[in-house]
Amino acid sequence: MRLLSVASEAYPLVKTGGLADVVGALPAALAPHGIETTTFLPGYPSVVKSLGRAKPVHRWDDLLGTPARLLGGRIDGHPLLVLDVPDLFARDGGPYADATGRDWDDNWRRFAALGRAAADLAGQFDLVHAHDWQGAMAPAYLRYDGAQVPSVLTIHNIAFQGRYDAAVFAGLGLPETAYTLDGVEYYGGVGLLKAGLASADAITTVSPSYAEEIRHGEFGMGLEGLIEARRDRVSGIVNGIDPAVWSPETDAALPARYTAGTLSRRRTNKRAVEQAFGLDPGDGPIFVVVSRLTWQKGMDVLAGQLDAMVAMGGRLALLGSGDAALEQAFVAAAHRHPGRIGVRIGYDEALSHLLQGGGDAILIPSRFEPCGLTQLYGLAYGCVPVVARTGGLADTVIDANEAAVAAGVATGIQFAAVTPDGLSQALRRTMALYAQPDPWSTMQKQGMRADFSWTRSGARYAELYRSLVAA
Repeated sequence: MRLLSVASEAYPLVKTGGLADVVGALPAALAPHGIETTTFLPGYPSVVKSLGRAKPVHRWDDLLGTPARLLGGRIDGHPLLVLDVPDLFARDGGPYADATGRDWDDNWRRFAALGRAAADLAGQFDLVHAHDWQGAMAPAYLRYDGAQVPSVLTIHNIAFQGRYDAAVFAGLGLPETAYTLDGVEYYGGVGLLKAGLASADAITTVSPSYAEEIRHGEFGMGLEGLIEARRDRVSGIVNGIDPAVWSPETDAALPARYTAGTLSRRRTNKRAVEQAFGLDPGDGPIFVVVSRLTWQKGMDVLAGQLDAMVAMGGRLALLGSGDAALEQAFVAAAHRHPGRIGVRIGYDEALSHLLQGGGDAILIPSRFEPCGLTQLYGLAYGCVPVVARTGGLADTVIDANEAAVAAGVATGIQFAAVTPDGLSQALRRTMALYAQPDPWSTMQKQGMRADFSWTRSGARYAELYRSLVAA
């Protein structure tokens, strides 16, 4: 089977978050099931540069108003196609925004062009798998082309929808009949994610719980009615992690590598975390955060509990960026508590590995979380997840309640309410468990033994693909 995977980013070529890790890992996860995955990416400068002197394999004289080329290459040994459109993608800044963080005004055209090109290429493949709003127009174009190639759309986060004014419809190259409630029209404008959800043959989310949650107003972000109407097409498949990248036994970013049987070696990594974040050396727990600093991630609630956490005897090492006010709040807390709180604004891949390999517990107080990868990394590294009971966090972490601890099956701490009191209680529970070395190490080892590789998830995707192709 030949699969075209359409996305705005893929590790290791371009990454802003977990989407890249998932898209980058899919080809290897699907290969054992007889599926050859071709990843299709926009031609950002870094991506085009990685191809070297690649020759064009296809050209468009007019792709939504501009000439375009298709370049071929490889990503981790698997086929790669890159949409080279300098007018749309050859820009300084990030994939979606300029250097100041302001979204590009023509993002609708940039990612609609990606979808249009994917639909044009679809006849060379058995199936198209699009990711998030940036890839969602591929299923829409396939639908209005009358193409027979089935499509899957995966929602990595339904909060990001690609919503634009109705005026952009004229530039999408779709028939007038597409501007309907059953098409791309969305609250009087155009919705790119909505268009894909209305068009795809199957819709997946990145955890079973999130697939259920988005049917309801609290989590559906305005699309809950459409999700409910197409519920027979919606399923949840938990993301995996790549053990070739995330393994404490082989991770080159760790000063000391270790296994579940050699957890004592983590002390060396803990000392490295203390040094990197300016924390006072000690045996008490280090809580770590690797996150976007946003309301969704519950970072406002955490910022309000930092003084209490320090008073309990905890320390914090935080790596992340996001809302300016939250960045300032964490930096201010570090100034109030030198040696107890260390903050790095930004992102550093190697440092994120060190935090998982040297931190004691990773805090993820998200208000909603489609799947989450940081808790999976924490489980694999023996960095105990402390998570809100939502979405993929609830699906992947076994709460350390009394029965689970007694049975030796707990892997982390869950809490229900993302409120100051809810998080405070979770911090106190974590501190109490950390003070009991045997239950704590058992919890670490249970998490490290859990299988969150792509083996099961790859099989689920392969099964879904085959059912669509057969139909």
